[in-house]
Amino acid sequence: MSRRLPLSDASWSTRLAPLAPGLFVLIWATGFVVARLVAPHAEPLTFLSVRFGLTALVLTGIALAAGARWPQGWRGWHDAMVAGVLIHGIYLDAVFWAVHRGLPAGIAALVASLQPLLTAAVAGPLLGERVSARRWLGIAVGLVGAGLVLAPRIGASGGIPPEALAVCFCGTIAITLGTLWQKRKAAAVDLRTNAAAQFVGALALTLPLALLTEGGQFDFSTPLLLGLAWAVFGLSVGGILILLGLIRRGAVAGVAALFYLVPPVSAAMAFVLFGETLAPVQLLGMVVAVAGVAIASRG
Repeated sequence: MSRRLPLSDASWSTRLAPLAPGLFVLIWATGFVVARLVAPHAEPLTFLSVRFGLTALVLTGIALAAGARWPQGWRGWHDAMVAGVLIHGIYLDAVFWAVHRGLPAGIAALVASLQPLLTAAVAGPLLGERVSARRWLGIAVGLVGAGLVLAPRIGASGGIPPEALAVCFCGTIAITLGTLWQKRKAAAVDLRTNAAAQFVGALALTLPLALLTEGGQFDFSTPLLLGLAWAVFGLSVGGILILLGLIRRGAVAGVAALFYLVPPVSAAMAFVLFGETLAPVQLLGMVVAVAGVAIASRG
Protein backbone atom coordinates (compact mmCIF):
# COMPACT_ATOMS: atom_id res chain seq x y z
CA MET A 1 0.00 0.00 0.00
CA SER A 2 1.36 3.39 -0.94
CA ARG A 3 2.05 5.83 1.83
CA ARG A 4 -0.07 9.00 1.84
CA LEU A 5 2.31 11.88 1.34
CA PRO A 6 2.12 15.19 3.21
CA LEU A 7 0.81 18.12 1.24
CA SER A 8 4.28 19.52 0.67
CA ASP A 9 5.46 16.32 -1.02
CA ALA A 10 2.30 15.52 -2.95
CA SER A 11 1.37 18.85 -4.46
CA TRP A 12 4.51 20.94 -4.73
CA SER A 13 5.47 19.77 -8.20
CA THR A 14 8.48 21.06 -10.04
CA ARG A 15 6.16 22.83 -12.46
CA LEU A 16 4.09 24.68 -9.85
CA ALA A 17 6.71 25.47 -7.19
CA PRO A 18 8.27 28.43 -9.08
CA LEU A 19 4.85 30.14 -9.13
CA ALA A 20 4.40 29.94 -5.36
CA PRO A 21 6.50 32.99 -4.30
CA GLY A 22 4.71 35.37 -6.66
CA LEU A 23 1.30 33.98 -5.75
CA PHE A 24 2.12 34.32 -2.06
CA VAL A 25 3.10 37.99 -2.44
CA LEU A 26 -0.12 38.79 -4.34
CA ILE A 27 -2.30 37.07 -1.74
CA TRP A 28 -0.46 38.48 1.28
CA ALA A 29 -0.60 42.02 -0.11
CA THR A 30 -4.40 41.91 -0.12
CA GLY A 31 -4.31 41.90 3.68
CA PHE A 32 -4.13 45.69 3.69
CA VAL A 33 -7.10 45.86 1.33
CA VAL A 34 -9.11 43.64 3.68
CA ALA A 35 -8.09 45.69 6.71
CA ARG A 36 -9.26 48.89 5.04
CA LEU A 37 -12.49 47.25 3.85
CA VAL A 38 -13.61 45.88 7.21
CA ALA A 39 -12.30 48.57 9.59
CA PRO A 40 -15.58 50.56 9.77
CA HIS A 41 -17.65 47.43 10.31
CA ALA A 42 -15.91 45.38 13.03
CA GLU A 43 -13.50 45.79 15.91
CA PRO A 44 -10.08 44.32 15.07
CA LEU A 45 -9.80 41.48 17.59
CA THR A 46 -13.45 40.54 17.15
CA PHE A 47 -12.96 40.29 13.40
CA LEU A 48 -9.78 38.25 13.82
CA SER A 49 -11.46 35.88 16.29
CA VAL A 50 -14.19 35.10 13.75
CA ARG A 51 -11.58 34.77 11.01
CA PHE A 52 -9.38 32.41 13.02
CA GLY A 53 -12.31 30.23 14.10
CA LEU A 54 -13.72 29.86 10.59
CA THR A 55 -10.27 29.18 9.15
CA ALA A 56 -9.64 26.42 11.69
CA LEU A 57 -12.97 24.80 10.73
CA VAL A 58 -12.26 25.04 6.98
CA LEU A 59 -8.77 23.58 7.31
CA THR A 60 -10.06 20.83 9.58
CA GLY A 61 -12.65 19.88 6.95
CA ILE A 62 -9.99 19.83 4.23
CA ALA A 63 -7.70 17.68 6.35
CA LEU A 64 -10.43 15.21 7.29
CA ALA A 65 -11.60 14.87 3.68
CA ALA A 66 -8.03 14.13 2.59
CA GLY A 67 -7.32 11.73 5.45
CA ALA A 68 -4.33 13.82 6.49
CA ARG A 69 -2.25 12.87 9.50
CA TRP A 70 -2.82 15.04 12.58
CA PRO A 71 -0.07 16.20 14.97
CA GLN A 72 1.21 13.38 17.12
CA GLY A 73 0.64 13.73 20.85
CA TRP A 74 0.95 16.80 23.02
CA ARG A 75 4.31 17.78 21.56
CA GLY A 76 2.98 17.91 18.00
CA TRP A 77 -0.02 20.05 18.98
CA HIS A 78 2.13 22.26 21.18
CA ASP A 79 4.62 22.99 18.39
CA ALA A 80 1.88 23.84 15.89
CA MET A 81 -0.08 26.02 18.30
CA VAL A 82 3.02 27.95 19.34
CA ALA A 83 3.68 28.70 15.66
CA GLY A 84 0.06 29.82 15.30
CA VAL A 85 0.23 32.12 18.31
CA LEU A 86 3.34 33.79 16.85
CA ILE A 87 2.59 33.85 13.10
CA HIS A 88 -1.13 34.61 13.28
CA GLY A 89 -2.19 35.50 16.80
CA ILE A 90 0.38 38.02 18.03
CA TYR A 91 1.35 39.32 14.58
CA LEU A 92 -2.13 39.99 13.20
CA ASP A 93 -3.52 41.09 16.56
CA ALA A 94 -0.70 43.62 16.85
CA VAL A 95 -1.04 44.98 13.31
CA PHE A 96 -4.84 45.27 13.38
CA TRP A 97 -4.79 46.83 16.86
CA ALA A 98 -2.08 49.32 15.88
CA VAL A 99 -3.91 50.41 12.71
CA HIS A 100 -7.15 50.68 14.68
CA ARG A 101 -5.35 52.94 17.17
CA GLY A 102 -4.20 55.35 14.47
CA LEU A 103 -1.03 53.89 12.98
CA PRO A 104 -1.17 54.53 9.21
CA ALA A 105 -1.33 51.34 7.17
CA GLY A 106 1.75 52.44 5.22
CA ILE A 107 3.78 52.77 8.40
CA ALA A 108 2.53 49.37 9.57
CA ALA A 109 3.66 47.86 6.26
CA LEU A 110 7.07 49.48 6.60
CA VAL A 111 7.49 48.11 10.13
CA ALA A 112 6.47 44.64 8.93
CA SER A 113 9.04 44.88 6.13
CA LEU A 114 11.79 44.80 8.76
CA GLN A 115 11.14 41.07 9.14
CA PRO A 116 13.82 39.94 6.64
CA LEU A 117 16.50 41.80 8.57
CA LEU A 118 15.34 40.28 11.86
CA THR A 119 15.14 36.82 10.28
CA ALA A 120 18.61 37.01 8.79
CA ALA A 121 20.03 38.25 12.09
CA VAL A 122 18.74 35.30 14.13
CA ALA A 123 18.57 32.47 11.54
CA GLY A 124 22.23 31.64 12.12
CA PRO A 125 22.21 31.43 15.92
CA LEU A 126 18.84 29.66 16.15
CA LEU A 127 18.87 27.38 13.10
CA GLY A 128 22.52 27.18 12.15
CA GLU A 129 21.50 28.61 8.79
CA ARG A 130 24.31 30.48 7.05
CA VAL A 131 23.25 33.84 5.64
CA SER A 132 25.57 34.61 2.74
CA ALA A 133 26.91 38.04 1.82
CA ARG A 134 24.79 37.91 -1.34
CA ARG A 135 21.64 37.31 0.70
CA TRP A 136 22.52 40.14 3.09
CA LEU A 137 22.98 42.39 0.05
CA GLY A 138 19.57 41.39 -1.31
CA ILE A 139 17.93 42.00 2.05
CA ALA A 140 19.50 45.47 2.29
CA VAL A 141 18.47 46.36 -1.27
CA GLY A 142 14.93 45.16 -0.57
CA LEU A 143 14.73 47.32 2.55
CA VAL A 144 15.77 50.37 0.52
CA GLY A 145 13.11 49.58 -2.09
CA ALA A 146 10.36 49.19 0.51
CA GLY A 147 11.41 52.45 2.11
CA LEU A 148 11.23 54.28 -1.21
CA VAL A 149 7.71 52.98 -1.84
CA LEU A 150 6.46 54.11 1.55
CA ALA A 151 8.49 57.33 1.90
CA PRO A 152 5.83 59.69 0.49
CA ARG A 153 3.17 58.19 2.77
CA ILE A 154 5.45 58.53 5.79
CA GLY A 155 6.05 62.18 5.00
CA ALA A 156 2.34 62.83 4.53
CA SER A 157 1.22 61.14 7.72
CA GLY A 158 0.58 63.12 10.87
CA GLY A 159 1.65 62.15 14.31
CA ILE A 160 2.43 58.48 14.82
CA PRO A 161 1.12 57.03 18.11
CA PRO A 162 4.24 55.65 19.81
CA GLU A 163 2.38 52.85 21.60
CA ALA A 164 0.81 51.68 18.32
CA LEU A 165 4.20 51.75 16.60
CA ALA A 166 5.75 49.73 19.44
CA VAL A 167 2.95 47.13 19.34
CA CYS A 168 3.29 46.78 15.57
CA PHE A 169 7.02 46.20 15.91
CA CYS A 170 6.36 43.54 18.55
CA GLY A 171 4.09 41.84 16.02
CA THR A 172 6.92 41.85 13.48
CA ILE A 173 9.20 40.20 16.02
CA ALA A 174 6.50 37.59 16.67
CA ILE A 175 6.07 36.54 13.02
CA THR A 176 9.86 36.43 12.65
CA LEU A 177 10.16 34.02 15.58
CA GLY A 178 7.15 32.09 14.28
CA THR A 179 8.72 31.41 10.88
CA LEU A 180 11.91 30.23 12.59
CA TRP A 181 9.92 27.99 14.94
CA GLN A 182 7.98 26.55 12.00
CA LYS A 183 11.20 25.81 10.10
CA ARG A 184 12.73 24.06 13.09
CA LYS A 185 9.74 22.14 14.46
CA ALA A 186 7.64 21.23 11.40
CA ALA A 187 10.02 19.47 9.06
CA ALA A 188 7.80 16.42 8.45
CA VAL A 189 4.25 17.40 9.41
CA ASP A 190 1.27 17.63 7.10
CA LEU A 191 0.77 21.31 6.28
CA ARG A 192 -3.05 21.10 6.30
CA THR A 193 -3.39 19.72 9.81
CA ASN A 194 -0.47 21.82 11.04
CA ALA A 195 -2.15 24.99 9.77
CA ALA A 196 -5.47 23.99 11.35
CA ALA A 197 -3.74 23.52 14.71
CA GLN A 198 -1.99 26.87 14.25
CA PHE A 199 -5.28 28.70 13.90
CA VAL A 200 -6.62 26.95 17.01
CA GLY A 201 -3.65 28.43 18.85
CA ALA A 202 -4.27 31.88 17.35
CA LEU A 203 -7.94 31.71 18.36
CA ALA A 204 -7.04 30.63 21.90
CA LEU A 205 -5.02 33.83 22.24
CA THR A 206 -7.25 36.30 20.39
CA LEU A 207 -10.76 35.40 21.53
CA PRO A 208 -10.16 36.05 25.26
CA LEU A 209 -8.46 39.35 24.39
CA ALA A 210 -11.45 40.36 22.25
CA LEU A 211 -13.91 39.46 25.01
CA LEU A 212 -11.93 41.40 27.60
CA THR A 213 -11.13 44.54 25.60
CA GLU A 214 -13.82 44.99 22.91
CA GLY A 215 -17.58 45.34 22.68
CA GLY A 216 -18.08 42.77 19.92
CA GLN A 217 -18.86 45.14 17.03
CA PHE A 218 -19.57 43.05 13.91
CA ASP A 219 -22.33 44.46 11.71
CA PHE A 220 -22.65 41.65 9.09
CA SER A 221 -22.62 44.19 6.25
CA THR A 222 -21.75 43.14 2.71
CA PRO A 223 -18.22 44.67 2.77
CA LEU A 224 -17.52 42.92 6.06
CA LEU A 225 -18.73 39.53 4.84
CA LEU A 226 -16.80 39.85 1.58
CA GLY A 227 -13.67 40.83 3.48
CA LEU A 228 -14.15 37.95 5.90
CA ALA A 229 -14.63 35.42 3.09
CA TRP A 230 -11.42 36.48 1.39
CA ALA A 231 -9.54 36.66 4.70
CA VAL A 232 -10.51 33.06 5.48
CA PHE A 233 -10.19 31.36 2.09
CA GLY A 234 -7.66 33.58 0.33
CA LEU A 235 -5.36 34.83 3.06
CA SER A 236 -5.65 32.34 5.91
CA VAL A 237 -6.06 29.14 3.89
CA GLY A 238 -4.37 29.84 0.56
CA GLY A 239 -1.73 32.32 1.68
CA ILE A 240 -0.72 30.50 4.86
CA LEU A 241 -0.43 27.09 3.18
CA ILE A 242 1.82 28.63 0.53
CA LEU A 243 3.90 30.40 3.19
CA LEU A 244 4.35 27.21 5.23
CA GLY A 245 5.35 25.34 2.08
CA LEU A 246 7.90 28.01 1.18
CA ILE A 247 9.36 27.92 4.69
CA ARG A 248 9.75 24.16 4.50
CA ARG A 249 11.33 24.11 1.05
CA GLY A 250 13.63 27.14 1.36
CA ALA A 251 15.98 28.99 3.67
CA VAL A 252 13.97 31.20 5.99
CA ALA A 253 16.08 34.29 5.24
CA GLY A 254 15.33 33.95 1.54
CA VAL A 255 11.61 33.35 2.15
CA ALA A 256 11.44 36.35 4.49
CA ALA A 257 12.86 38.57 1.74
CA LEU A 258 9.57 38.08 -0.13
CA PHE A 259 7.89 40.28 2.48
CA TYR A 260 9.70 43.26 0.97
CA LEU A 261 7.44 42.91 -2.05
CA VAL A 262 4.25 43.19 0.00
CA PRO A 263 4.32 46.98 0.59
CA PRO A 264 4.95 47.77 -3.11
CA VAL A 265 2.23 45.40 -4.26
CA SER A 266 -0.15 46.74 -1.62
CA ALA A 267 0.54 50.26 -2.87
CA ALA A 268 -0.26 49.16 -6.43
CA MET A 269 -3.53 47.58 -5.29
CA ALA A 270 -4.46 50.74 -3.40
CA PHE A 271 -3.84 52.73 -6.57
CA VAL A 272 -6.12 50.47 -8.63
CA LEU A 273 -8.88 49.97 -6.05
CA PHE A 274 -8.91 53.23 -4.12
CA GLY A 275 -7.30 55.72 -6.48
CA GLU A 276 -4.26 56.31 -4.28
CA THR A 277 -1.60 57.83 -6.52
CA LEU A 278 1.95 56.54 -6.80
CA ALA A 279 4.82 59.02 -6.93
CA PRO A 280 7.78 58.37 -9.25
CA VAL A 281 9.94 57.53 -6.24
CA GLN A 282 7.43 54.80 -5.30
CA LEU A 283 7.62 53.25 -8.76
CA LEU A 284 11.41 53.28 -8.44
CA GLY A 285 11.09 51.64 -5.05
CA MET A 286 9.06 48.77 -6.55
CA VAL A 287 11.84 48.05 -9.02
CA VAL A 288 14.47 48.19 -6.28
CA ALA A 289 12.45 45.88 -4.01
CA VAL A 290 12.04 43.32 -6.79
CA ALA A 291 15.77 43.46 -7.45
CA GLY A 292 16.51 42.90 -3.77
CA VAL A 293 14.29 39.82 -3.60
CA ALA A 294 15.87 38.45 -6.77
CA ILE A 295 19.34 38.83 -5.24
CA ALA A 296 18.35 37.35 -1.85
CA SER A 297 16.41 34.42 -3.31
CA ARG A 298 18.81 33.41 -6.06
CA GLY A 299 19.49 29.70 -5.97
